[in-house]
Amino acid sequence: MGTSRAGTVTCDRCGRGNRVPAAAAGTPRCGNCQAPLAWITEAGDADFAEIAEQARPYVLVDLWATWCGPCRMVSPALEEVARQLAGRVKLVKVDIDRSPRLAQRFQVQAVPTLLLLDKGEVISRKTGAAPASALKQWVEESLSVRR
Repeated sequence: MGTSRAGTVTCDRCGRGNRVPAAAAGTPRCGNCQAPLAWITEAGDADFAEIAEQARPYVLVDLWATWCGPCRMVSPALEEVARQLAGRVKLVKVDIDRSPRLAQRFQVQAVPTLLLLDKGEVISRKTGAAPASALKQWVEESLSVRR
């Protein structure tokens, strides 16, 4: 794990594919049109600090489990929020069964548990699934308090 892990993101503006690392300085932009790209990645106990706590944009953490039905339902909604708020938030998914230290650290009692981080500090927390519109509203309201 770590910064060597990269994913490919298709730019919503021009349709070009871009490689986006799990951790990097700044926020990812399209190499073709310079539009902000959705930043969606995974982290675990070993690389959470590098991927999530050191990130510059706000980080939306999805603490989930493979056996959790609501987690599977909320995942596409979270990815939609990450696309809508590209350049402002980074979505980091954490499988609590594979990352027990993070589950303990964030006192996960139910999944999905969603956290909004600012430089590693939890600024907002939400438990349970919700539609993309409600999740986006929660993120935007949480961010507006920080300004």
